[in-house]
Amino acid sequence: MKLLTTLHAGMGKKTALWQNRGSDFLDKYVIRGGKPLYGEVEISGAKNAAVAIIPAAMMVDGVCRIENLPQISDTDKLLQILSLMGAKVRFINPGTVDVDCTSVRLSNRIFSLTKQIRASYYLIGSMLGRFGEACTTMPGGCNFGVRPIDQHIKGMKALGASIEIGRGLIQAKAAGGRLHGARIYLDKVSVGATINIMIAAATAEGMTIIENVAREPHIVDLANFLNSMGADIRGAGTDVIKVRGVQKLHGGAYSLIPDQIEAGTYMTAVAATGGALKINNVIPRHLECISAKLREIGADVQEGGDFVVVRREGALYRANVKTQPYPGFPTDMQPQITTLLCLAQGTSIVTEGVWDNRYRYVNELRKMGAEIHVSGKTAIIEGIGHLTGAPVAACDLRAGAAMIVAGLCAEGTTVIEDVVYIERGYQDIVGKLRAVGADIAAISEPDDEPDGNENRALDDVG
Repeated sequence: MKLLTTLHAGMGKKTALWQNRGSDFLDKYVIRGGKPLYGEVEISGAKNAAVAIIPAAMMVDGVCRIENLPQISDTDKLLQILSLMGAKVRFINPGTVDVDCTSVRLSNRIFSLTKQIRASYYLIGSMLGRFGEACTTMPGGCNFGVRPIDQHIKGMKALGASIEIGRGLIQAKAAGGRLHGARIYLDKVSVGATINIMIAAATAEGMTIIENVAREPHIVDLANFLNSMGADIRGAGTDVIKVRGVQKLHGGAYSLIPDQIEAGTYMTAVAATGGALKINNVIPRHLECISAKLREIGADVQEGGDFVVVRREGALYRANVKTQPYPGFPTDMQPQITTLLCLAQGTSIVTEGVWDNRYRYVNELRKMGAEIHVSGKTAIIEGIGHLTGAPVAACDLRAGAAMIVAGLCAEGTTVIEDVVYIERGYQDIVGKLRAVGADIAAISEPDDEPDGNENRALDDVG
């Protein structure tokens, strides 16, 4: 923490304030809703790409420069983990970092951080690829249902690693000190397992063929990153990925893709509040499933080369939404689109096709007047035309984004607690929204919890 606090000094961003304040204060967001949004928003680098690429940088011999890096708490924690393992981490500017993992080594000093973030499971693949062994905690992150790592373990075993899980730790060791290529068929499409196996296989001996893989844009971005560092990976973005292992990876520079979900969140926000936003630094092709659904609901979406313009003046209409792996509608946009449908005319149905129990945030929307009935993976939304401000909490990262969307369009004042979840994935969201006309502020209050419980919000998540 001390290292990165020093590195961020003078950056003047929300991330820097979050780092320096530590756990002595808790933030709340206060939103006075009912104001349409007008102007331009710049989208940051993709969170889901960053949290895979930073662990993958552990396998690189030499300096690895990562550009367009989002300034969020998850990336900060991963860089802290690499630092505790002996990496040299140096910020060139707020969005560019040099990472030199020449001297990295296994260390149990990282455990207090790895249990706080879901993406820490990518360290299994990168440690095995780098050292031939791995030791880390079970991952943390947002708790919205059972998210097993059985497909990760299946992949590592197929590559020749023995795995032991117990007392909250995952320990793995490659027979003979190096992984070996294998043919791996994933029992279900898993973004995390696809990424973890791809990282581990990059320096395994021989060819690895991974079938029934996920195709999300950040998987393609990780493959491009590894290839730029000397890996030989083909097929990312299709159903089959082939990885020919290389002896080692070399240094280089790579710029992350824009964040599809951050862009989708702002697109949904202006559809909810009304107004017009130009959303810059995006890849419109990655947003097609979101754009199509917003048009169906009543927003106007126009695409440019690296931007989209979203307008909404008239009524919103009912729609049915089912989340699916890419290129389907993303599960990480489900809470935001459900919030928007609360304002629509008629009855909408949202079906969660990826995760169990991702509707915990619905109770928060009900506090604001929403009429939503949940049965299993299906939510039935009766459009009520408007929401009313209320005290609510962010149950997880994307649920927190949904609370912001709800607060922006609600009548009256909304106070959002537990915004630490939101800061896991949205860079300077308060500043970006204020710049386009939102009445939103982050208010810091002392953390009055007893000693030893100050990290409860992070330690208790699954």
